[in-house]
Amino acid sequence: MSITTHETLFRGREVMEKLEMARIVVCGVGALGSQLTDNLARHGAQNLVVIDKDRVEEHNIGTQVFDRGEIGAWKADTVAARVFRATGAEIEGVSKELTTANITKLTRGADIVVDCFDNSASRALLFNWCCDKSLPCLHLGVNTDYGEAKWNDQYQVPSDVTGVGACDYPLARNLLLFLVAIGSESLLRFLWRGEKRDWSFTLEDFSINLENIY
Repeated sequence: MSITTHETLFRGREVMEKLEMARIVVCGVGALGSQLTDNLARHGAQNLVVIDKDRVEEHNIGTQVFDRGEIGAWKADTVAARVFRATGAEIEGVSKELTTANITKLTRGADIVVDCFDNSASRALLFNWCCDKSLPCLHLGVNTDYGEAKWNDQYQVPSDVTGVGACDYPLARNLLLFLVAIGSESLLRFLWRGEKRDWSFTLEDFSINLENIY
């Protein structure tokens, strides 16, 4: 028995091997990225890279994977350490800002990039880079009670809300967890069948919508 026994019985060995081998780069490991990375690792992903320039703060505890003992630590390093303790997978944590100067190095060898950033500038950088390199990129984002998981093909970079910092958004934990599950399943289906699905979800009316398949 292994930690992925149940998942393997459900999905089959072929899918699990693709997930184990795929190099997935998660950009931003805050509310969405930290939960997504933990979820992917527990599914069986082993070749993960996580990028984030921030440290853990007290207000992160309610919506992210961290605990009070990790306040002040680098998010990327902490997520990597958590994954190792939980699954034994040695993933790469990069405690840097993603920039035009380092994006080539940090995304080298990636099979899929996941955008979990909380600002438009970083999202735009990643969107344009992945378009230029024809690199599959899944964008996860939330706004109040709305969440979306969209591939680069149909994605539009949103504008930042004027005068509101990323830490001041209203944010429901259940919205994040639903979106992480949707995003994880989208990634698995892409690895399995090469299928890209765009989803949106609203917490208020509990509605999941499939917007595109391509």
